[in-house]
Amino acid sequence: MTNIRYGIIGSGMMGQEHIRNLALIDGTEVSAVADPNTQMRDSAAALAGPGCAAFDHHGALLDADLCDAIVIAAPNHLHQPILNDVLPLEMPLLVEKPLGISGPQCEAIIRQAAPRRAPVWVAMEYRYMPPIARMLAELRAGTAGAPKMIAIREHRFPFLSKVDNWNRFQDQTGGTLIEKCCHFFDLMRLVAGAEATRIYASGGMDVNFRDEKVDGRAADMLDNAFVIVDFENGMRGMLDLCMFAEGAYWQESVSVAGDKARIDAFVPGPARFAPGGKERASQVVISPRESKAPIIEDIMIDEAILSAGDHHGSTYYQHEKFLRLIREGGEPEVTMTDGAKAVEIGAAAEESARTGLPIML
Repeated sequence: MTNIRYGIIGSGMMGQEHIRNLALIDGTEVSAVADPNTQMRDSAAALAGPGCAAFDHHGALLDADLCDAIVIAAPNHLHQPILNDVLPLEMPLLVEKPLGISGPQCEAIIRQAAPRRAPVWVAMEYRYMPPIARMLAELRAGTAGAPKMIAIREHRFPFLSKVDNWNRFQDQTGGTLIEKCCHFFDLMRLVAGAEATRIYASGGMDVNFRDEKVDGRAADMLDNAFVIVDFENGMRGMLDLCMFAEGAYWQESVSVAGDKARIDAFVPGPARFAPGGKERASQVVISPRESKAPIIEDIMIDEAILSAGDHHGSTYYQHEKFLRLIREGGEPEVTMTDGAKAVEIGAAAEESARTGLPIML
């Protein structure tokens, strides 16, 4: 195939980010979009360009047979119903995180997908942020030695307004520690090379949306939390989340301490939320134990890639790899099992924050 034709199911903020990034990659085109919301559907189709078909239901998109691959970027609670229709079709599929909104739901999706031959890739974009990808490469090379601890901090802006503000409710998102943080638990598993055994979390809804109601329902999403994750091989992870910290100089920092060195990856927020409203370089710092002089490197990213989304280029680099998988075959780098495990950790953290008790997996 000369061009791979993508169908985008769910054409809100994230769906349109996928469209902008695919437009930067040769050999791709967005041939169809589907969304029940007229405004989102029409704006996505216009963004994709002439010839893009628009449907008000994903079933109509699938029936039209216009696509070689599918991207699901619908709200979290719609992933499973959409997957019920998409999984029987033998075409490559990229599904946005989280795979589902609970561990049992993810397990049901995996069982349904078992007979299919075409790949399913779960979109854990944070693996592909250039500073974090550089960190992961250094870890694989043994720069830090054996990783012992990973600490992740995200201090950022609140959840954005979306259609019907679906992201204000745990029953539609799985909760903040699934919706926002499954990325981070995926990184912890990746660095540990092991499974989580115990999770303890403390969190609250202390600032954001406290007086907000949608159709009479009060929002119920955590806006801050500390989470500690123990792994079966003895590694420990910690997450520090604050979602009322607009303007933080670094939106995310990821630090891995090994027995030889510590590696830090620092990531600025999107330009529209950053101090001064401008894009900035990210940074990787390597601090060997035997040296007092750290190695500091700015990580530069092409401006067109940065401006195509809010995830510091990661959506673009992920799509490059997904396209290679479509063309050449092989296994997804982020599997449904990876997606399910990250959701399970997030669900345990939500339960721990509610009950005040550690949760054993």
